[in-house]
Amino acid sequence: MRILVVEDTAALADTVCQALRHNGYACDLAPDLAGARLLADMHDYDLCVLDRRLPDGEGLDLCAEWRAEDRPLPVLVLTALDETQAVVAGLGAGADDYLTKPFAMDELIARVKALERRAPVAPRPLLHVGSLEIDRARRRVRSAGVIVSLTIKEFALLEHLALAEGGVVDRYELLEHCWDHAAEPESNVVDALVRRLRRKLGTGVIDTVRGAGYRIGDGVP
Repeated sequence: MRILVVEDTAALADTVCQALRHNGYACDLAPDLAGARLLADMHDYDLCVLDRRLPDGEGLDLCAEWRAEDRPLPVLVLTALDETQAVVAGLGAGADDYLTKPFAMDELIARVKALERRAPVAPRPLLHVGSLEIDRARRRVRSAGVIVSLTIKEFALLEHLALAEGGVVDRYELLEHCWDHAAEPESNVVDALVRRLRRKLGTGVIDTVRGAGYRIGDGVP
């Protein structure tokens, strides 16, 4: 899951992005509306965490724009404006949730997960590929019943390949869904991560499709 955070307070933005990444989400940051529009046009985000008071305008105007365009991007408004009227205005502009500052980071993560569960296609909590069991809620993988320790990025890549159900996923799509905007499509970060997964899970788990990308392998026992 890839999240766009629109927040102009640098310290808070950094803290929010760190917390989201720690919980397995890819996270891009925009400090203003112009940056948010640019990133949202470049990438397909699964969620936006949106401040209201931004240097170049009102965050709710952007939310209203997206709704007018029928863009289904869920929006969690994060703001110091806590009056009832402000909350009503946020929801009326098309926000899916509204969290006021100051807030507990655990609550923010819980609200993000709740919005994830409300997606049009509910996420399957468990994925099975041969003897592999991928527990998406606990971010845990078992191979033939034995827990295999994976990093956040290793889990994200394996999960995305498993969701493709044997379909080929190219490197750019893996970068798009599992890494932040800072990742360069030309880098070999995907190939390096696949090598690490093969060492941990076995060589038959992920197949390379030359010139196309990767897929969950037919050799998973």
